[in-house]
Amino acid sequence: MLDGFAGAADVPYSTILYEVLDGVARITLDRPERANALNQAMLTEIGQALDEAEGNAAVRAVIVHGAGGAFSSGFDLKEQMERRPTGVPHWQPILRKDFDTVMRFWHCPKPTIAAVRGPCLAGACELALACDLTIAAEDAFFGEPELKFGAGIVVMILPWIVGPKIAKEIILTGADRIGAQRAYEIGMINRIVPAKDLDEAALRLARHIAAIDPALVKDTKRAINRALQAQGMLEALEDALEIDLAIEGAGSPDKVQFMDIARREGLKAALAWRDARFPKAAP
Repeated sequence: MLDGFAGAADVPYSTILYEVLDGVARITLDRPERANALNQAMLTEIGQALDEAEGNAAVRAVIVHGAGGAFSSGFDLKEQMERRPTGVPHWQPILRKDFDTVMRFWHCPKPTIAAVRGPCLAGACELALACDLTIAAEDAFFGEPELKFGAGIVVMILPWIVGPKIAKEIILTGADRIGAQRAYEIGMINRIVPAKDLDEAALRLARHIAAIDPALVKDTKRAINRALQAQGMLEALEDALEIDLAIEGAGSPDKVQFMDIARREGLKAALAWRDARFPKAAP
């Protein structure tokens, strides 16, 4: 916690930290030993923290960031490997929870800000995109690598942010090393700051917005979101989730092999197998 700020959660959390800093709720993804991978427990606690922030009239903005050197590596593949979900009935509640937690940041009546350092990949990238504003440290990198190991996209929000051409390039190639400068150029993020300044920059931006009439901010955010939703965004995201459910329920041969290697030899070996399948030169 930064000096000069106070705040504490009413509920103890095990995978996140929650604090209120001068009217700003800050959620810290707190599994640094796993690059803050989003497991089911963390998703539950993120939802609880957002409930707490939304129900507190003193909170006027929400920041989400990661502990240690990462924002998040995305949905937890190790947990999938251990739980072994198979078929649509097993996958449906998992993907529904993944989707709904990410979209909480889009629907939150208070402005949401992602402060990103290090890797921000897959489901975590989608979470950062669902926030109203995203600030990135110079060392941040983004990506949607799911197709490279036979998985689908849970929250297909990228095309609504960067447009279909760029989204297709990122998603169909499984790009997973989009640097902060490139992310800024294509509209994935709002600002780039030195890594040492990231937390203070996010707080400064949140406190600036928090000084504005909260009812005005809430209604204006809703009006901006409505511009995309009127084009069918929410319906398209639900349709894409159904497609992902079919993909995961059927079990892509690539995903089956990836998980088999991960169980036998570990996740690093599975990632090495994944990467070895592609030409050395970037497309």
